[in-house]
Amino acid sequence: MKFLHAADIHLDSPLAGLRDRADLPPDLVRHCTRRAFAAMIDLAIAEDVAFVVIAGDLYDGDWKDFSTGLFFAEQMRRLGRPCFLLRGNHDARSVITRNLTAPDNVFEFSSRTCTTFERPDLGVALHGHSFPQRAVPEDLSANYPNPIPGLLNIGVLHTSADDPGDHEVYAPCNAAALTLRGYDYWALGHIHMRRVLSERPWIVFPGNLQGRHPKETGPKGCSLVTVEDNAIVAVEHRSVDVLRWAAVDVDATGTDVALLTGRVAAAVRTALDTADGRPLLARVTLTGATDLHGTLLGDTDQIAAECRNAAIETGGHLWVETVRVQTRPAGRVATETLAPLRAAFAAGLDDPEMIAALLREFTSLRQKLPAAARDGLDLPDDEAALRLLAEDAWQIAADALTATDLS
Repeated sequence: MKFLHAADIHLDSPLAGLRDRADLPPDLVRHCTRRAFAAMIDLAIAEDVAFVVIAGDLYDGDWKDFSTGLFFAEQMRRLGRPCFLLRGNHDARSVITRNLTAPDNVFEFSSRTCTTFERPDLGVALHGHSFPQRAVPEDLSANYPNPIPGLLNIGVLHTSADDPGDHEVYAPCNAAALTLRGYDYWALGHIHMRRVLSERPWIVFPGNLQGRHPKETGPKGCSLVTVEDNAIVAVEHRSVDVLRWAAVDVDATGTDVALLTGRVAAAVRTALDTADGRPLLARVTLTGATDLHGTLLGDTDQIAAECRNAAIETGGHLWVETVRVQTRPAGRVATETLAPLRAAFAAGLDDPEMIAALLREFTSLRQKLPAAARDGLDLPDDEAALRLLAEDAWQIAADALTATDLS
């Protein structure tokens, strides 16, 4: 027997900042999440799975119209086998105000209490608790029931676990406590990067189905789980994304135009090699000390065009989301006279109160932005990211302070 575990589908979520881009083919970003979901259904049918589990955030938020729900219903009828559906923070019971009668093969976990779907015909028992509202601060797994003897027990949970990363903290828990529950498999959702927290038992975040912004790079999809003799023998990632995001980093140190063009082309080829034939949206970042610094700041369109040109030459499909110039002028280094200032600058990063205050400022700024802009913005959210940003800030300040000394 096989089953499919997916999460964080975010049906009809827009790709941040790309809807109005005239340089992108219209069909490249249109209905990306729908096409990825349809590809997942294709996979379920091809693998002849017994059922599908969706561990939260099927929807990105309240429906703009009924077409979102109608699309899901159409795909469920095409699936033709049970789908066990949990609500997460984005599609919590209080968030989704529109409603359609679900097809008979859809079984939704209650948002009032933990529900158990006992299915002897499938040899499984599935336990889950949907989110009643968007913010759930308590550990929902603490109230999940004991496993049912003789069946494969699957816990379905939308959670930040004990390491939310870039995500908000919801229904926090830890792998040790989940293990003690005695289930055979934990189908988790909420974290958009695939993570396997344990293999005995399996505790799995499959990641989201389709990358939606530049931070969601790499293969995206779901987990195909194989069961033999009432035991899980394999958990495999299967990619179903239809468009992939990539971070293309190019070191511009000491380059002239020809050399930089060659490095850009090489970086593009590497990115395309890992795309499994899918079209790529790339965020290109240029770093290092170079005499081209001023030119690059004023003409990022040239770099974007070189990326497209390199992709065309290799037969691949790549478009540039943005070019970030993080280079610095060659030869502009802080002199000894700036050493005391540099020391004071660095000392500030060793002050826990200052670190906390700066992170609060960035959090406040992030919350003031629209969701679409927030997803694609690289604001630091922890001390490590803040230190990286500080290095860039110091270099900019040092360059400005020493510019008048240059010939």
